[in-house]
Amino acid sequence: MTDLSTHQPTETAPVKAAPPAPSPGPSRLVAARRFVVPPVVAAVLGLAIWQLIIEIFALPVYLLPGPADVWAALTTDAGPILAAAKVTMQEALLGFGLAALSGFAAALVMARWNIAERGLYPYLVLLQTVPIVAIAPLFVVWFGAGITTNALVAAMIAVFPIAANTLQGLKSTDRNLVQLYRMAGAPERVQLFSLRVPAALPQILTGLRIASGASVIGAIVGEFVAGIGGGEGGLGYVITLNATQLRTPELFVAVLMASAVSLILFAIVATIEGQLLKRWHESALPTEE
Repeated sequence: MTDLSTHQPTETAPVKAAPPAPSPGPSRLVAARRFVVPPVVAAVLGLAIWQLIIEIFALPVYLLPGPADVWAALTTDAGPILAAAKVTMQEALLGFGLAALSGFAAALVMARWNIAERGLYPYLVLLQTVPIVAIAPLFVVWFGAGITTNALVAAMIAVFPIAANTLQGLKSTDRNLVQLYRMAGAPERVQLFSLRVPAALPQILTGLRIASGASVIGAIVGEFVAGIGGGEGGLGYVITLNATQLRTPELFVAVLMASAVSLILFAIVATIEGQLLKRWHESALPTEE
């Protein structure tokens, strides 16, 4: 028979309190403020300084219009300005697409064969150094004034950063991975498209981001030379027309719209870049402040 007096109660281990849940990170609203508030504040300060300079020096509108004058010109001529911006956007997109295809193809050829790089790369550099204003009239003679000529001028300016950055990326592939592919017996074509191109994707997208703004510059330069083609004038024609008539507020609006077109193209490329790189490349991963 068991002696109950000697029986000791079983001690239960103390229940540990659950660790406190980690504090949630900043909300999306707070994160958005960090990116939205600084440029908005800078824009407000810039507009205030702009207006202050006009008030202090009593500058006439034709010399330096105020923010209110530019806004009035935008609201008054919104239709024609947007139509011109649409034409410039079309020309820039065509030139950007042509530059992307030709630049990527040239980089692939130069990366595949060294003799092609030695033969083609000097002419790419030469193409970048030729004054575009001197070449654009030849395009007008050959292709006539219009969207085609302006798109070709845009492509001529935008092709070099795409080709140069793509070639640099293709030649910067990890040598160990290249040797591994060669040991496995992979042909050069397989190495190029399954190893070198994915590894060069950040550099390729960098070239595309640079070319997105350069294509708009090229389209506007082409419009300076070609003028109206097919009855449609882009922002370059609007800028030239307003500059000759000293319509400075309208000139400011056209310049701002040209910047907006460049920002739209840049944002499109940057969005695509973020989607392609967000899962594996350091440049697209979120950073801690």
